[in-house]
Amino acid sequence: MTFQEGLALVAIGGVAGFINVLSAGGSMLTLPLLMFLGLPPQVANGTNRVSIVLQSVAAVGSFRREGASHVGLSLRLSVPAVAGSVFGAWLAMQVSDTLFEAILISAMAVASVAMLLPQPRVDTRPLSSQDLSPALYLAMFGIGVYGGFLQVGVGILFMAVLYRMLRIDLAQVNVFKVFIILVYMLPALGLFVYHGHVRWGYGLLLAVGSMAGAWLAVKVNMGPRGAAWIKWLTVAVIVTIILRLLLG
Repeated sequence: MTFQEGLALVAIGGVAGFINVLSAGGSMLTLPLLMFLGLPPQVANGTNRVSIVLQSVAAVGSFRREGASHVGLSLRLSVPAVAGSVFGAWLAMQVSDTLFEAILISAMAVASVAMLLPQPRVDTRPLSSQDLSPALYLAMFGIGVYGGFLQVGVGILFMAVLYRMLRIDLAQVNVFKVFIILVYMLPALGLFVYHGHVRWGYGLLLAVGSMAGAWLAVKVNMGPRGAAWIKWLTVAVIVTIILRLLLG
């Protein structure tokens, strides 16, 4: 790894961590970056999770210090997501690199479109454990399977499901999202580590940036215009990455 490559990992990690906490889509930058730096697709998929775990630790800790925490409900929602993530991570290691790249390109294209769709307005209400329905648990399991397999765009799915089914405001949604991702990502990362699909040097450098970005995102209150600029900039970068992947 060259100095420039290490610098790119920290820089892109910072952008990804910032985006992941405020919205979603950071892995659409970091996973292709790891592949561009020469890591095989499956190793890049595992290495990317080092950064996600550590940025989630930073975000959860910052949210708790800011007084935003729902540990009990978050853990209950995490249980089906954990079960799904273990199966998804196992499934990811069964597919060929060629198929994985095709799935990655498709997922990035779909997630890019989803990021640009307007968020529907719902009447929010106080959070209650009675809102945790079987349908919500099933949705958490399904998202866990996808996140264990790929992770790209999983934050978009969590935000859509939690916002619409729990009917809580987006600030609370973000708190739940980062906590659940932290919990379900741990066993998935462990599975990739067990199979030798993690390059720690790359993952830890990426994590240095992503943890700083996550911490900053918790502190910064983004206005609608700033959020829109980030969304469009992220999509522009993703389109460039997709074209680069398609052109080899």
